Amino acid sequence: MRLLAWLRTGFLLALAALGPGCEGRDPVILRLDGGEVRRSEFAKYLAAVEARGDGPLEPRARAGLLEAFLEERALVIEARARGVLAEGASAEDERRGVARLLARDVKTPEVGEAEIREYYSRHERELARPVRVSLHQILVATLNEARDVKRRLGRDPRAFDAIARSQSKGPEAQAGGNMGAFEPGQLPAELETVAFSLAEGATSDPVESPLGYHVLRVDSRQDASAPSFEEVRDLIHERLARERRSEAERAFVAGVMARSRVNHAAALRIPAS
Repeated sequence: MRLLAWLRTGFLLALAALGPGCEGRDPVILRLDGGEVRRSEFAKYLAAVEARGDGPLEPRARAGLLEAFLEERALVIEARARGVLAEGASAEDERRGVARLLARDVKTPEVGEAEIREYYSRHERELARPVRVSLHQILVATLNEARDVKRRLGRDPRAFDAIARSQSKGPEAQAGGNMGAFEPGQLPAELETVAFSLAEGATSDPVESPLGYHVLRVDSRQDASAPSFEEVRDLIHERLARERRSEAERAFVAGVMARSRVNHAAALRIPAS
């Protein structure tokens, strides 16, 4: 009996001596509901991130990555604790398990009609549709060519498609010069002012750009307009619902992290490799 007691005491003392050393070399950086995350796990994650980039990250970037890593691991532990993720799951299964956890346990507040109307009244100008023009173009190398195109179109406007296919150097030549529809800010600066100043059906004088000389035609024009509440109600509801969902998920994660014990200092003291 004395021998067994002596052996047991010696074994416990050996564990006690070994434990602090292991903890010092690879400390626990997060504890939650019996689950643990060690510094070596963050070091491995960090090494993978740095391998995909341009080398070692600055301390501030490491600290930012640490917060995201700890939240991710805490959610994995929470998913296991709530029975939506099994032990030993792969990284992909962990992502799916966390997604199931959030879908099942995060409740999104409903968006009321009054809130939708209030949003519309505060953001009516932002929701307005900008002016939009649909364009065709003929792009040629010289000003003389462009003037000749303009003269030919003056005699027969219906020839635009044929001239574009036979003479235009633009990438849309085989589509008869059809460039598509544009809003302000989407065209090269040399073309923008001219395109939005033309009336529907009008053809421009030659416009010079680094690519050559353009002759533009506005096929259709939709002036800027403010949508009615009914036109954008569903859009606003969807936008507010996304915001509410995001807020609810952030609050859920914050609650999980509030129950966690985190050692940021130990996590960021990663030995040099």
